Amino acid sequence: MSALSGSTPPRPRGLTYRDAGVDIDAGNRLVDRIRPLAARTRRDEVLDGIGGFAALVRVPLERYREPVLVSGTDGVGTKLLLARTLGRHDTIGIDLVAMCVNDVVVQGAEPLFFLDYFATGRLEVEAAAEVVAGIAHGCELAGCALVGGETAEMPGLYAPGDYDLAGFCVGIAERARLVDGRRVRPGDVVLGLASSGPHANGYSLIRRVLEQSGADLAAPFGASTLGETLLAPTRIYARALLALIAEVEVHAAAHITGGGIPENLPRVLPEDCAAVLDRGAWAWPPVFRWLAEAGGIEEGEMLRTFNCGIGMVVCVAEEEAARAQALLEAAGETVWCLGRIEPRGADGAPVRWRGEAR
Repeated sequence: MSALSGSTPPRPRGLTYRDAGVDIDAGNRLVDRIRPLAARTRRDEVLDGIGGFAALVRVPLERYREPVLVSGTDGVGTKLLLARTLGRHDTIGIDLVAMCVNDVVVQGAEPLFFLDYFATGRLEVEAAAEVVAGIAHGCELAGCALVGGETAEMPGLYAPGDYDLAGFCVGIAERARLVDGRRVRPGDVVLGLASSGPHANGYSLIRRVLEQSGADLAAPFGASTLGETLLAPTRIYARALLALIAEVEVHAAAHITGGGIPENLPRVLPEDCAAVLDRGAWAWPPVFRWLAEAGGIEEGEMLRTFNCGIGMVVCVAEEEAARAQALLEAAGETVWCLGRIEPRGADGAPVRWRGEAR
């Protein structure tokens, strides 16, 4: 029947945001799950956090003569794909916090607060809640407050089941006590703090090794499985480093992330100084040996891609080295003396290696 006959065709049902792939109700349920998690991380400086348009945090000026705010941001990279493959989302949030707070604390700053950005194609509340629970736990380990974040549901930009993470951390330090490498001098001792695994770096290469070797993630590996070993969360060094900085003059600290020791340690060394390190000072954890063998990766490439068992490096004066090591160990860290700072020379490399790896 034509429209001219006088009949009116039924009107189509009006579209909703859910029809477009965005579930507002799911987002609200996630916020309700987040509130008690964030409450566990609250610090006295937090005036208002989850639920507002912005978080309010008081700067504790009474504790500082010349306070400096120190900020850092990072993500987790393709380790997210391993978490998705294993269906484990409860530790990846710890990685996110660690990658940010470890960068802040090496400057001598105490982490104050943290925010996250969670982007996905379709919000799966249970998985997202696991991720945020990990973020909250990471904040507890670091001593900083989870004050807010953003959950973005973007159908069409992300495939179903995919999500990405970014983190943002702000800390505070006394300007006169900033750790920036300017105090490093020949004779200083270089200490290395153990990592918990690959942390959140090099996973594009790790996934290529898994693909090339055909390795089974469920296969036994040490006391766990290969998959669980590779998914182990990044170690958070904030409390141990802050305890050290309170007692010892730390000349420099470097978070060993992508690029390994050869790329990260030079970032905190003066141009006239070089770190001369002993390859045999520590034993590579089995997971790094496995990666090297399964992927046929040369030692140099391993050292410039992974942390190879050293997640943090600290430089202190020789007379303070034994005390610094004892303080770090008392805080729960495993520590090795990696080497010393020497004059670089006109054409010398900032990191020089001696001995054989073990």
